[in-house]
Amino acid sequence: TDFTPPQTRYTESGGLSIAYQVFGSGTQDLVVVPGIVSHLEENWRDDGYVAVMRRLGQNFRVILFDKLKLPVLSKTPTGQPSTAESALEELAAEHAANAEEIRQ
Repeated sequence: TDFTPPQTRYTESGGLSIAYQVFGSGTQDLVVVPGIVSHLEENWRDDGYVAVMRRLGQNFRVILFDKLKLPVLSKTPTGQPSTAESALEELAAEHAANAEEIRQ
């Protein structure tokens, strides 16, 4: 069967706009943390990605979000985002998903 990707929505955190998607029918939330390279909408073109996400959506309410594109100054000495930045991204996306659920 065909699968329609979830609608991309946006939330604000610290003056930055974060794209996110929410789908699935489970009772527990699962926040999927993207890898180094990620594109929220382009990922759905990959059949393997779609298969994994469909499976996750059968058991969880899945929350996907794009990583923030932050300047080099906000990176750690190793070039990776700090733990605080990663946590901020995850919390902002989860907050947006919870707000969406309340509105429905």
